Amino acid sequence: MSRTNFDTLLEAGCHFGHLKRKWNPAMAPYIFMERNGIHIIDLHKTVAKIDEAAEALKQIAKSGKKILFVATKKQAKSVVAEKAASVNMPYVIERWPGGMLTNFPTIRKAVRKMATIDKLTADGTYSNLSKRELLQISRQRAKLEKNLGSISDLNRLPSALFVVDVMKENIAVREANRLGIPVFAIVDTNSNPDDIDFVIPANDDASKSVEVILNACCAAIAEGLEERKVEKADSEAAAQQEDTKEMVARVEEESAE
Repeated sequence: MSRTNFDTLLEAGCHFGHLKRKWNPAMAPYIFMERNGIHIIDLHKTVAKIDEAAEALKQIAKSGKKILFVATKKQAKSVVAEKAASVNMPYVIERWPGGMLTNFPTIRKAVRKMATIDKLTADGTYSNLSKRELLQISRQRAKLEKNLGSISDLNRLPSALFVVDVMKENIAVREANRLGIPVFAIVDTNSNPDDIDFVIPANDDASKSVEVILNACCAAIAEGLEERKVEKADSEAAAQQEDTKEMVARVEEESAE
């Protein structure tokens, strides 16, 4: 069964590409036709590509790894933040911090700084500082929170990137490519799909279009997380059963002696 369908995508305007003169010829396989100078995306292919991406995302989540969502454009920011948070995944919606992946230890240091400020505030270390110094610290904390708060739980490199608009987020895509981290992306007709491992051909400018695609992908991630939980519980129950069996056997042995 498909995770989404032609009509849902059509209603959300996923089929609208860019002006023909702005197209990237590498997107030709995903273009259905041209209407009034605008390329129309083949939604049958989009449906298939969403299924393919969703299945792979589900497996990554099931194995307990993190997927980092990236969308700094206005139309996609709030949708991406909401959907990523709903499945407990990190996201970047302000500005991509250069070196976020290729210089990960430095980014981790900045995140730790945030935790340190919180700790020192909580234990009263800052209570004897002047108002001005406190203001500086809280401004620094706010800036860190804005740029890095949504990735504070990311203790190691993500296992995949999910990007909305590969042209706008080209630095993020390049860093992931360099490190061999697979990239999932909504790719519009003006973009280059060649560096993307899982291409979802669709309109990346309309928030409705981004939302229906994320709904399908995040539902798959949620399933993966749920299956992981169930399997963990099952294996714990099985281990407990083994322990009980061993104990019973030992008691029987002892009473036989």
